[in-house]
Amino acid sequence: MKGIDGFKLLSTLGEDGRLTVELAQESIASPQGHDVLIRVEAAPINPSDLGLLFGPADLAGADYGEGRIVAQMPEPARRAMATRIGQPMAIGNEGAGTVIAAGEAPEAQALLGKRVACVPGGMFAQYRLVDARQCMALPEGVTAEQGAAAFVNPLTALGFVETMRREGHSAIVHTAAASNLGQMLVRIAQEDNIPLVNIVRSEAQVQMLKALGAAHVLDSSSETFATDLIAAIEATGATIAFDAIGGGKLVSQILTAMEQVAARDAAYSRYGSDKPKQAYIYGALDLSPTILTRNYGFSWNVGGWLLFPFLARAGEDVTSRMRQRVFANLTTTFASPYKARISLRDVLGRETALAYNARRTGEKYLIVPN
Repeated sequence: MKGIDGFKLLSTLGEDGRLTVELAQESIASPQGHDVLIRVEAAPINPSDLGLLFGPADLAGADYGEGRIVAQMPEPARRAMATRIGQPMAIGNEGAGTVIAAGEAPEAQALLGKRVACVPGGMFAQYRLVDARQCMALPEGVTAEQGAAAFVNPLTALGFVETMRREGHSAIVHTAAASNLGQMLVRIAQEDNIPLVNIVRSEAQVQMLKALGAAHVLDSSSETFATDLIAAIEATGATIAFDAIGGGKLVSQILTAMEQVAARDAAYSRYGSDKPKQAYIYGALDLSPTILTRNYGFSWNVGGWLLFPFLARAGEDVTSRMRQRVFANLTTTFASPYKARISLRDVLGRETALAYNARRTGEKYLIVPN
């Protein structure tokens, strides 16, 4: 077939700190070799997408025009993002759609006419040219909507479990646990018999996770949160945490509770217990500084956790095993509910943009580009 024209979303940061997010028309050439041309049918908006789409730009005070948003980026953020200034950046980590054209390579031809999921970036678009070796055909009967979020959240949740095991831990603490990812982790923990401490921010979220069968669900806004956290860590033996919040004191509170539990059965030492305690920050729901009040000895570590570096370290065998588990359970363990389905043009509307950029727990948005 000949090339095809379509629209995609681009985010560009100017030298003056103005961020422009807009619909741009593109002409896509006919696929060659291993490439396939996908008609994108569904792409979820993940927090990692919002980091590239808007970052900390001021959306409330932005200029909303026809097919574009122009917002001011805070000066510290503009300096930190100096290397992306002037570069139009395509957005959308993952998505699903139908292969409508394919290059001559057997791997590409095998996908022609099939519905596939992939995570190549740039999926907030009507069409996407992708290497066939980056795509996975969806099982029979699985829709594009069901397969659109087959990578980021499912592989992140499985990656937490894999990291726990590799580092010698046996139970997990997870924050912002009422999210889509958090609900997946609850189901995985049940299937794999992993003790899991879930931290949420409201009583309604507590009840939601308990309805899923979660045993330990704590409300961080509760007056008894500190003592509840110690009790849950004592009951589970959790010594590794994955934190989606980032800012504030929560990571420090978790490490403190872990140390208090560990120190109960340890001989006194001015250096604290020798029980390893690990906290990974993988999100930034709170952009304020991470505050560590070091009263948990010296056997602890705080670091960052990102999916794609983890997959690179884990290797192809582990990644393939994780993907196979996801694709076998897309409509059960790894199902993703959505608050709303929106078009590419809807993404640029004021009310819609403010809603999905608020990153409220349980309010995931799906882009339907065509």
